[in-house]
Amino acid sequence: MKAIEIPASGRTTAGRQRDHMNKPATVVHPSAVVHPRAEIGPGCEIGPYCVIGEHVTLGRGCKLHSHVVIDGHTRLGEANEIYPFASIGLKTQDLKWRGGTTWTVIGDKNTFREYVTIHSATGDGETTKIGSHNNLLAYAHVAHNVTLGDWIIMSNVATLAGHVTVEDHATVGGLAAVHQFCRIGRMAIIGGCSKVVQDVPPYMLADGNPAETRTINKVGMERKGVAEEVQSALRKAYKILFREGLTIPNALARIEKKLPASAELQHLVQFVRSSERGISK
Repeated sequence: MKAIEIPASGRTTAGRQRDHMNKPATVVHPSAVVHPRAEIGPGCEIGPYCVIGEHVTLGRGCKLHSHVVIDGHTRLGEANEIYPFASIGLKTQDLKWRGGTTWTVIGDKNTFREYVTIHSATGDGETTKIGSHNNLLAYAHVAHNVTLGDWIIMSNVATLAGHVTVEDHATVGGLAAVHQFCRIGRMAIIGGCSKVVQDVPPYMLADGNPAETRTINKVGMERKGVAEEVQSALRKAYKILFREGLTIPNALARIEKKLPASAELQHLVQFVRSSERGISK
């Protein structure tokens, strides 16, 4: 089977050659199908039976194990690792799609395990965005127009519907499903098999069907080095928001008046105040 030449900035051919700039070799298995106009960065490894479309850009050092499909107008940063049968950047499943150019933009050092699916956006010029250092386990699904931050874990079969936003350091448990337009706050954690139909506030633990906010995500905050006094204030904020029977505006006013200020508490208040779907109570 004939080797494929990759017209990237560090131009290489399949195999373990080095170009005149002495950049790391890009290794492409002979069975892979790479469009000649795809942009493949130096040091990439493209395994057996992978398919790379015309408008795809892979940054330096990406590794595609085998049977990976990347298509559409899709850009990946550096050092992403993608396992067999993952599908990235293909057309949205949204029936509102009417054509045009839609994007999938992914940062650096993400891991996408087996059968992960990430779809492009719905509307012309719109984007599905994934940050860096995320870990999406097998069968996780990211739908159209989703925005993921950094350092997020999506466990096996976790599913995000369209237009969901997930902030940094959040965790979505296995088999959990998040309704469209919901937001998952920073350092929040969603229990396995949960059904999320409203926003999950930052630093909280939500679980159930439908999901309810149960307590603060103490373990997650400890692992991220959140100070004990901040955790204590967030625990008090949780009780004010979810246990005292107050309206949201009154609860937020009491939090701002009674609890010591911190960046974390301010983010919690702003997140809840800006919620359009309401918060999971």
